[in-house]
Order: sequence, then C-alpha cells, then structure tokens
Amino acid sequence: MPRTVDHEERRSMILGAFIRVAAREGLHAVSLRGVAAEAGISLRSVQYYFETKATLMQSGLTALETISNERLGARLRSLGPSPGARVTLEAYFAVALPTDHESRQFHLLWTSYAMLAMTDPEISDRTFVDGPNYQQRRIASLLEKGKSDGDFHGALDSEVEATILICLMHGLGTAVLVGQQTAERAFASFGHYLDRLTKQASGEPDRPQQRSG
Repeated sequence: MPRTVDHEERRSMILGAFIRVAAREGLHAVSLRGVAAEAGISLRSVQYYFETKATLMQSGLTALETISNERLGARLRSLGPSPGARVTLEAYFAVALPTDHESRQFHLLWTSYAMLAMTDPEISDRTFVDGPNYQQRRIASLLEKGKSDGDFHGALDSEVEATILICLMHGLGTAVLVGQQTAERAFASFGHYLDRLTKQASGEPDRPQQRSG
C-alpha cells in the first residue's frame, strides 16, 4: 500500500532546503534543481509544489516572515503573563539581532530579499513596508503602556519614538550582521536609549556621558 504524502510537510521541507541554499549561495544562485538536490528529492517533486523559481522565491519570503513572527512570539511568551513595556521592547530588540546561525541566516536573506524587491517585479516589496509598519504600531502601543505605567515620560510622543526604535532595531541589526558592531555594543546602545526615556520619566536630566581619556 503506497505511503500517503503529507503535502504540508513536503512543502515545508522544500522551503527549508530553499532557505539553506539561498543563505549559503545567495538568492541569485538558487535554482529548482539545486533546491531539489538539497532536499534529496526529484526536480519534478519540487515543481509539483513550486512550478517556477519565482513562485518558490515568493513562498520563501513568506516562510521567512512566518519564522520571524514565531521567534518573536516564543520570546514574548517566555516573559510571562504581564511583562513591563521596557522588558518587552528589549525582547523585540533581542529577536532583531543576528546573534546565532538561525538569526544570521534570517537577516542575511531578509536583507537580500529587500534589495531584490527594489528591481524584481515578481518579488512583492509590500512585505518590507507592511511588516515593519505593523511592528512600529505595536511598539507605539507598548510605549503608550509604558507611559500609563509610569515607566516613560507622560509627554513622550509614542509615534515618533516608535519610529526611532524600529530604525534602531533595523540599523543595529544590519551593523551586527556585517560586523560593524558587536551584539554586546548594540544591546548597550539600545539600552542606553531606553534609559533616556526612563530618566525623563523619573525627572532626571539627560546629561551627556563623560568619556574617559
């Protein structure tokens, strides 16, 4: 009796192979045949689920977005039922940094996709606008919660600060990816910015730090 094929499992396996090939060799080098070889299945099997490279590429982008959301969700659940606004923001930032193989692979591919979407009409560029916009709105809501809880200054402009924070997350994430900054320095810089918001809430002046030497 022939074994029943789990189509979702097979599709996920192919997408996993695609992500590995793309991260190792670059998006430009991906081919259906190469993905089939990576997955250990026939080219025809890959084409059954993804008829063209374009459909595979777009599905790969969707898979990356799902992986990112799952990582963030797991990190937020680990904080417990009622985490504070600052702790939650720090969790957002921790997920945004490429600090291990999986997160570096994600950031490398996400950045590659973003560049490709600027010139390739078959790759939707809305993902790189709608996704960050959604996260920015969530960050603004967290800042509003922090204001209500007394963690941040009541006059703080949550929309403006959310814009700054999402740009810090993306910019420092890329800086760590290419080796321009260390993860430790990036965490410290993000924490320093949150300290400024906290000091304003407690009435402490935001004085420039003294540099030794």
